[in-house]
Amino acid sequence: MRSQKVKPHPCGYHGDPRHVCACDASQVRRYRARISGPLLDRIDLQVEVPAVPYKDLKAPHGQLGSSDMRCRVLAAREIQDARYAALPLRTNADLSGRHLNSFCKLTEAEHAFLENVVKSLGLSARAYTRVLRIARTVADLEGAADVNVEHLAEAVNYRNLDRRGEAG
Repeated sequence: MRSQKVKPHPCGYHGDPRHVCACDASQVRRYRARISGPLLDRIDLQVEVPAVPYKDLKAPHGQLGSSDMRCRVLAAREIQDARYAALPLRTNADLSGRHLNSFCKLTEAEHAFLENVVKSLGLSARAYTRVLRIARTVADLEGAADVNVEHLAEAVNYRNLDRRGEAG
């Protein structure tokens, strides 16, 4: 697995409630142009992680804890192990071509949703494939046999730079 961290703005403060971003549009354009679209296109999950205020760190919250999430991830991996046992695949990240279509069967409504997303965001074929792989993983994390529109929508939300028109 590859991981990459990129500041969204030259100053590093865009969206930070504790600091004011002083970048002008031309600075941001130049900064983002340094990272090629094809490179960004190869990053599966593109999410912004905002700074968390201290009060939110110490406050109890109803979100999924680390141990619960770990259990869900392990269960999803077991689903993938069983699904791909007879194939030369190990995880959803290995899906391509006919295997992708076979294990991410979509209804007409789901195809229409995805077509609209591809057209409106100008997604490349590579980004389309990554959205399907991510949606398959989201479905596995939920224990769902099939990929649905909600899984596709969540997968698209993990393509943050595509949604903002910053990937190639």
